[in-house]
Amino acid sequence: MSAARNPAAVRSILGSGLGVALFSSAVFGLSGSFAKALLEAGWSPGAAVTARLTGAALILAVPAFLALRGRWHQLRDNWVTIGLFGLIGVAACQLFYFNAVARLSVGVALLLEYLAPVLIVLWLWAASRKRPRASTSAGTLLSLAGLVLVLDFTGAVKIDLIGVLWGMAAAVCLAIYFFITAKENESLPPIVLASVGLMVGAAVMWLAAATGLLPMAFSTADTRLGPWITPWWVSLAGLIVLATVLAYVSGIMAARALGSKVASFVSLTEVLFAVIWAWLLLGELPGAIQLLGGVLIVGGVILVRLDELRGDGEAAAAIRTAPLDHANDVEPVP
Repeated sequence: MSAARNPAAVRSILGSGLGVALFSSAVFGLSGSFAKALLEAGWSPGAAVTARLTGAALILAVPAFLALRGRWHQLRDNWVTIGLFGLIGVAACQLFYFNAVARLSVGVALLLEYLAPVLIVLWLWAASRKRPRASTSAGTLLSLAGLVLVLDFTGAVKIDLIGVLWGMAAAVCLAIYFFITAKENESLPPIVLASVGLMVGAAVMWLAAATGLLPMAFSTADTRLGPWITPWWVSLAGLIVLATVLAYVSGIMAARALGSKVASFVSLTEVLFAVIWAWLLLGELPGAIQLLGGVLIVGGVILVRLDELRGDGEAAAAIRTAPLDHANDVEPVP
């Protein structure tokens, strides 16, 4: 019986880690559209990011406090993870992405950011001097070819070079974020990691603004979302509640339910959701060549991910079938 004819099967999928991961990608994909609406109304990227992080941190503070009662040592034990998550995975990654969105279409900016898995492959290759497997190499080359098409150097509409650099900087931060979250951690509830990480990110942004390093420009002008003219706070509320609070909490939950590798694989659907949202809310759609490049980038990353998952499966099988080298060795439980 198909899932379409079996409501229980549909509920099982939606209630699983996969359903949570897809929901997270859908609401994460809204961030570019809400942010661009604010930027076009006069907000600076720094102001949009700071307001987003501050609002989300305040909303999550109460449930995080309740989750931590009697277990404050969890913050002390995980301060490095929290600090890196807030500084790089939250503040820097969002600021660089919003700067890219200010100069590029939402779809192109996000495609550049999602070159992160390719950067991870290149970094591991350079660090270990061990050539990746054929599928990983093919996926990397496919993504790089897609990048050339996304940039569309010969097109009538020229790509902003500064915007491209911001997008690549966001990709570097996302790659570092994947390294940070790759280590399993059961000692810190997702709501706490999201809340405290957002607090760290917001504090960094306010400090940068106070020292004059980060320009801040807020505006109360109306914003445009699709055919509607809305007050500025509607776009800001969507950016905070949907694209941040729900997105980060559900994303961390999905990563812990599926594992970081599978969760980051499913998160590629954020590119699709972002393009759809930008089309519906901003009337913005990449050109045909750029869409083809986007398909190549996503296809290349999928090859890299599949090869990575296959490699993990082969390693696990090798461990299970390896002969005992010493009399006191204990075979792992399958």
